[in-house]
Amino acid sequence: RYQGAHKADRGESFEETPPSFALKAFERFPRYVMGRIEKICALIDKSETFADVGCDHGYCAEYALKRGLCGKVYISDISAKSLKKAENLLKKYIDDGSCVPVCCDGLEKIDPACRQVLIAGMGGEEIIGILSRGFIPEKFIFQPMKNAERLRGYLLDSGCSIVYDDIFYDGKYYFVIKGNRSGGTPSYSRKELLFGRDSLKNPVVADYARAEAEKRLNYLKSPMSEAARAELKGQYELFYEVARQFGGE
Repeated sequence: RYQGAHKADRGESFEETPPSFALKAFERFPRYVMGRIEKICALIDKSETFADVGCDHGYCAEYALKRGLCGKVYISDISAKSLKKAENLLKKYIDDGSCVPVCCDGLEKIDPACRQVLIAGMGGEEIIGILSRGFIPEKFIFQPMKNAERLRGYLLDSGCSIVYDDIFYDGKYYFVIKGNRSGGTPSYSRKELLFGRDSLKNPVVADYARAEAEKRLNYLKSPMSEAARAELKGQYELFYEVARQFGGE
């Protein structure tokens, strides 16, 4: 087992490095690499109504409309300027009534009867806030930029069924979570909560874990309380374990 964290306990210097790979997982396993928008769109189910919350340019809504996945699509953004970009892209759909633009905060003006909701590009805490102020949709796709583990915990505590919970690479590492409002999910382990259940079957997670292990190794060089050091050391060892899972040395 890697001994760097134990050196930190003794206040000694660090010379070792976390596990390294000759090639990163997204180079060794290119089939796991997809563009961010492409990956998110591939998860959209056929449904009567669909909302893209925080839609920005509106690419995901366009994908759903072009492929006839949804009878009606709502696009929303808190920024009128950002929403205008999506309105320009989707003008023909807005004109024929199949796309409805709404300038609002989160789900504020989205009908709770909307069958499927996408929220991508926001932090996990921000997504939790949107759901708490609004509603958990019947079907959802969430792509948190950070704090994915907190979002997973919130969804599990709310009785949601998480059906897909994976990681992918597109210039950086992203988590994506798909599920349903009801049905429940078998308990997640600490590792599953941190990485996502499907991510742990995906070799790309090893690169992400290695990067996170390196961050925590650097943090351990700094002065901190014994309690904080123990917590950080536990996180490091967990990330290191996952980093080794797909061939790290």
